[in-house]
Amino acid sequence: MGSDAVVSVHNLSHTYPDGTIALRDVDFALQASESVAFLGRNGSGKTTFALHLNGLLQTQQGEVTVCGLQVTNHNLSKIRRSVGLVFQDADDQLFMPTVLDDVAFGLRNMRVPDAEAFQRAREQLAQLGFTAGYDRVPWHLSLGEKRRVALAGVLVMQPELLVLDEPTTFLDPPGRDELARSLNRLDQAKIIITHDASFARQTTQRAVFFENGHIVGDGLTEEVIRQYQWDW
Repeated sequence: MGSDAVVSVHNLSHTYPDGTIALRDVDFALQASESVAFLGRNGSGKTTFALHLNGLLQTQQGEVTVCGLQVTNHNLSKIRRSVGLVFQDADDQLFMPTVLDDVAFGLRNMRVPDAEAFQRAREQLAQLGFTAGYDRVPWHLSLGEKRRVALAGVLVMQPELLVLDEPTTFLDPPGRDELARSLNRLDQAKIIITHDASFARQTTQRAVFFENGHIVGDGLTEEVIRQYQWDW
């Protein structure tokens, strides 16, 4: 593993309180600027794994290192500034009265002066093709617009790692294509959890396949999709 690894995971296991074993001795590494798709059926461990990367789930067994820091309670504040997580439901991340307020929220929460926070928010929205309507109410946006605003709110914090959970849910084909183009313009390392094989092909060169809490496949995206017949 190179010195520019953004994520390094060794022997990660996780069991939920009801006894469900979600992860079993998982090893994984992700390099800077690398994009990888997480594929597998519901309940295979993809999201459980991702939630360990910013400490939303605590490590029970194994070791998780992100951006050079081991994921522990002591390091959580630094790690959460380095990991941008975009949830499956964009509405979970949109709660301010206007688009601009939503995107600037994280910066203002870190005491960035308002003028700078709002300017950076406008610039980030523009980079994602959202160049007008900053005063619109977020919950009146289309699904594709909500995705871009939620993504802008994460990217404006300049994370080193971007994690997206089922980003194409409820998007029509033009919306998926626009999101793919936006992601492909980004330099950050990316983990994209998806059931959408076409989107995985558009946005990643590498894929890993989860099954029963294990990573059972890891390789070129097209080869992993073909090997596991993952062509939804």
